[in-house]
Amino acid sequence: MFSTGQLIFAGCFVIAFILLMIFSYRKDIKLHRKYYKGSIFILIGFIIFILLLFMLKTYLQPK
Repeated sequence: MFSTGQLIFAGCFVIAFILLMIFSYRKDIKLHRKYYKGSIFILIGFIIFILLLFMLKTYLQPK
């Protein structure tokens, strides 16, 4: 399916990408705390909305 070189490249790319994302997030953590203070409530709202849609789908399914 994939050659050994492709798998090695993919592994190195994933590791480098994750390290770069961690470095970037740590660099901007003060800005995130200042400007995205209440964003957790929006995330909770989205999760509740998706759960409600899933519950409606399973409840309204014909038996």
